[in-house]
Formats: sequence, structure tokens, C-alpha cells
Amino acid sequence: MPSFVALTLGLSLAACGGDSEGNSTGSGTESGGSEPLSGSVIADGSSTVEPLTSAAAELFQEEQPDVKVPVGTEGTSGGFESFCAGKTDISNASRAIDPEEAKVCEQAGIDFTELLVATDALTVVSNPGVGVECVTTEQLKMIWEPAAEGKITNWSQVDSSFPDLSLELFGPGTDSGTFDYFTEEINGEEGASRSDYEASEDDSVLVDGVINTEGGMGYFGFTYYEENADSLTALQIDSGGGCVGPSAETAADGSYTPLSRPLYIYVANASYTDKPQVASFVDFYINNLPAVAEAARFIALNDEQTQETADALSQIQ
Repeated sequence: MPSFVALTLGLSLAACGGDSEGNSTGSGTESGGSEPLSGSVIADGSSTVEPLTSAAAELFQEEQPDVKVPVGTEGTSGGFESFCAGKTDISNASRAIDPEEAKVCEQAGIDFTELLVATDALTVVSNPGVGVECVTTEQLKMIWEPAAEGKITNWSQVDSSFPDLSLELFGPGTDSGTFDYFTEEINGEEGASRSDYEASEDDSVLVDGVINTEGGMGYFGFTYYEENADSLTALQIDSGGGCVGPSAETAADGSYTPLSRPLYIYVANASYTDKPQVASFVDFYINNLPAVAEAARFIALNDEQTQETADALSQIQ
């Protein structure tokens, strides 16, 4: 995770300056609250969203040092299980909650609010020694679909121009929202994937695996690629309109398709209304989204998206 301390002063000053749109959100304040707070804000879920929430937490704690904000990484699906069981205040998610998960929350009496917080360019990477620069979505499907298990094991099997090199795969586990999103967009069905690959809910493990494996390929959030860009090759993706690499610009303008995606936090309404430290943290997070996204090297929302998120927050009651 990058260090965010250097950005704290500027962010704090920006927060104290107030919301340029004139929004008022919740029972907290934009700068973390004028009164000292204590207690905990429990967040868990997506490892992709973790650096974003951790950045917000570190910056928030400069103003409220007695509030603890532990951020877990059990994956989007696992995060929703804990959230709907009432174990967490915030669930980080790299996909939207599905109807069955929402039903579990409803049955447990957990009312929640979905807040869009950033955009991600899900990034397919290889070990630089492979020497491949671009893959098509059809080639990705050939590699990752269930039928490829035990059969597609060499780069040259994917394309004759690719090297005669063992194909070693690294990817998120089945509890990950990144896994869900990738399999639906590339393989055509959520959860449909070969299983003979090194799986982990911790993206740092996947990064290390690809870096240290000669024929390695993997996929994870853009932030983890950016932090390791000197040691990885981000593969350009051709979905029919030519090769496009992942970046803030291509994700925002829609040209990096189909792997640009929205990222969310889900807030338990009761936590927000009943726990001042939770309301204050969430308000701080949302009112400072552009600076928090920049600190965590995520792709910030546009003005319209930012306003929609602020409006959603203001409806919690």
C-alpha cells in the first residue's frame, strides 16, 4: 500500500474548506468532526477497494486519532457475508451486491446504502519476460474458461506468435468480486473459470506470483499494477476495436472495455445513524473522494458520479 501521510495536510485543508457543491451529508462533518471521537469503524471485503478505504482511514485518523478503522480483505463475497451478519459497518465491494446477498441482508434486518467511490481498470498482467503486449478478449477466454483446464498450458497454444513458454496462471479466489467481474465479462458467466491456477484473495500474493514466475499471467485491480509497474507488463486488451491499455484515461472514457468497472462501499444504515464515529468517517470519505482516490492511485469519479454518491449518502436515515 502506498504511503498517504504526505497528502494529509493538503487534504485536511481542503476538507475544512467545505463542500463546493454545498452538500450536507449525515450526522458527521466533512473534516472528521469538531468533537473528539473514539471507537471503531469495521470495514472488510474487496482487496481491490481496500487501499482506497485504508487511504481514507489514514487521513481521517490524522483528525480523529482515537477512532480505529481496521480494513480487512476477505473478498467481496466474503465481505457481504460478514456485513449481512452484522459483523461490519462497511463492506468494500468490487461489484454490486447481487439479489441473493441483498435478500440475506434484508432477512437479517440490515438496511444499507450503496456508495460508488471510484473506477477501476481491472488489469491483466504478465511477467515481462513473456514479451506479449496485447491479447484479445477471445484469447483471454481461451486461457481462462473452464474448458481450458489442463489443456491450455503454453503461451504458444493461445497464438502461434506467442512464445513457447509454460503458461502459469494467478488470479483471485472465488470470494473475490474481481473474480466475479472477470469471469462474467470474459468467460460469459459469473463464476465460470478454470480452477488450475494459483488463487488468492490477497492481490499482493498474485503480484508476487507473476513477478517471480517466468511465464506468469494474472489479473487484479489497477492500483496493484501501478505499484509494481516496473516489474510487470500490463497487457493491452483488444475487444474488437484495437489494443487499449489500462489507465485512468481509458477507464474513464470507456475505451478500456470490458474491464473498466465501478467500485463501491456499502454502509450499514444503523451503523451510520447510531455510531458517530462511523458517520464521521463515511462523511469524510465521501466529501473528500477526489483526494482520497488520488492518494490511493485510483481513478476518481467524474462530477456527476460524485454528486450522485453525495446524494445517496444524504438519504441515509
